Amino acid sequence: MKIVHVITTLDVGGAEMHLLSQVRGQCSRGHEVSLYYLKGQGTLADDFRAAGASSAGRVGFPFLSLARAIRRADIVHSHLLKADMLVAVVATLVGCRRRLISGKHNDEQVLKRPLVSLIHGVLGNLPRVTIVLSDHVGRFVEKYGRVRPTSLRRVYYGIDPAPFIRASEVDKTERDRARGEFGFDAADRVFICVARFAPQKAHDVLLKAFALAHQADPSVRLLLVGDDPFGDGRERAETLARSLELGDAVHFAGIRRDVPALIALSDVFVMSSLWEGLGLVFLEAMAAGLPVLASGVSAVPEVVIDGETGLLVPPGDPEALAEGFKRLAAHGELCLALGGRGRARVVDSFGLDRMVEETLAIYAEVAG
Repeated sequence: MKIVHVITTLDVGGAEMHLLSQVRGQCSRGHEVSLYYLKGQGTLADDFRAAGASSAGRVGFPFLSLARAIRRADIVHSHLLKADMLVAVVATLVGCRRRLISGKHNDEQVLKRPLVSLIHGVLGNLPRVTIVLSDHVGRFVEKYGRVRPTSLRRVYYGIDPAPFIRASEVDKTERDRARGEFGFDAADRVFICVARFAPQKAHDVLLKAFALAHQADPSVRLLLVGDDPFGDGRERAETLARSLELGDAVHFAGIRRDVPALIALSDVFVMSSLWEGLGLVFLEAMAAGLPVLASGVSAVPEVVIDGETGLLVPPGDPEALAEGFKRLAAHGELCLALGGRGRARVVDSFGLDRMVEETLAIYAEVAG
């Protein structure tokens, strides 16, 4: 099949990394894949070309190159809200709406606005199929996006756990050396968060909770991986960390390409999201054998089983999150048990091949 993907941005993020895995799997199975993005730096463009995409370029107005690509494609798959709406219009105008699939990677809160919901109720029903990455996102898109439930198909994210398993198997000497690069000691309890500094991720809640936990247990450390390519989220988080006088107890690592190694040097994965479509990074942390401490919002309970693979707390509640910090910092055996069950869950239920094959089966259905 000739497959065209269109996504809003091509910078580092959960939806973008998920799409990279899909493209790699589709190309390895002999499909011809091209990719377009609407805005941003396009920092992952080379990664998509290396994965086998024949092209990975930015869409320019008046969208003639995109229209030509859509007309030649067997399947057109859009990702994220802005790309969904643009592609729905373009595909309809060039007479290719019947080959169109929309991908919903998040419970986009903007859909709760009446005007946006109304517009999406028109454009969001133009695709033949809407693929949602969780049951929660499916319910959300049906309710607020006004998408027909008969067009919805759920395909959970999938990952290759091998890089995270390998990274977690380094010996203690290497692990201690890696921790030392960030100023962490072998005896420290290192919590890691890998996330874009966006309002959705509520880094302010995370830092306030960490401050309470660190006050109670000075061995607790926090490693923050990520940045904010579209705003000043990281700068505001750094300002808050200074005002909380956290000093070297928290380390801002920026965008990194060695995430498996960073997760492996840590003890617990933590995220304070206000909403989540699914959370690819939860799967990565679980594959590495880490317990997860997170807000029990949106689709997170579909991935992280409270008390079995991690601990879930109410969103926007620093005190509750701080209690999770302290409990996991104090109970190493609990962390090992939660992490072991988390890894088994990823291997059993969230494999990469399963995700690619389920998606291609939907493509075959739409392509006829």
